[in-house]
Amino acid sequence: MTTATPVLERDVITEEVLGPLYVVFLFNDNVNSMDHVVNSLTHCVPELDHARAADVMLEAHAHGMALVITCPHERATRYRNCLESRGLTATIEPA
Repeated sequence: MTTATPVLERDVITEEVLGPLYVVFLFNDNVNSMDHVVNSLTHCVPELDHARAADVMLEAHAHGMALVITCPHERATRYRNCLESRGLTATIEPA
């Protein structure tokens, strides 16, 4: 006879293991080229491939800001700092 293992909600497991999640936002500017933004995104946020980085850049360009990634606080802070070091404007907020 087997016993069923309780299934926890994914968000509960994620928060228990990784801590609270944060969202990294990228803001449009009139200074950096689109290529620089895409290259910076792929450099600073290794989870993004070139196509996804281009989508984020275009969303920020069209709407003033774009969600880059949702991740634990420590990574979100590192990604924001890296983007800012490359001349981009980025923030993090609790998810």
